[in-house]
Amino acid sequence: MNYAGAMPAGKRSTSTGCWSVNGTSLEASCDVRRSLLDLLREDFGLSGTKKGCDRGECGACTVHLDGRPVLSCLMPAVMAEHHEITTIEAIGSEDELHPLQAAFVEHDALQCGFCTSGQIMSALAFLQRDAGGGAADVRAAMSGNLCRCGAYQQIRAAVASVGASRG
Repeated sequence: MNYAGAMPAGKRSTSTGCWSVNGTSLEASCDVRRSLLDLLREDFGLSGTKKGCDRGECGACTVHLDGRPVLSCLMPAVMAEHHEITTIEAIGSEDELHPLQAAFVEHDALQCGFCTSGQIMSALAFLQRDAGGGAADVRAAMSGNLCRCGAYQQIRAAVASVGASRG
């Protein structure tokens, strides 16, 4: 150990574990300090979850952990073992979009698309717990997700339209 308590580069602690991702059991060996985001993207090839700020400020890396939205850039991968992880890849398909994905297209809420997967994952969690939320509820639920293109009005409209159709 060095003075800061960190392990020297040659003595990093790794763990082999099994993660349940989108209903599939996946195994990997990773450094115990590795983020869930990096594990998903680099080891499991799930590039739909985006690395935006890598500090938990933008929401682009939002995934569901046991049905609840989490920022995967802040979550150590080892802490997500034995939990059900859901990424954007499990939401709809190319042939049949999820209603929320279709609403994003319909309301032109995609713009550059970089934040879209995180926006959809946050919106989905919101709609699963409060389908009939009003404009203020949608705004609050989506407040942790930044859009570099400024498509907030279209994003809120897309989320509200799905909520209205369910409510």
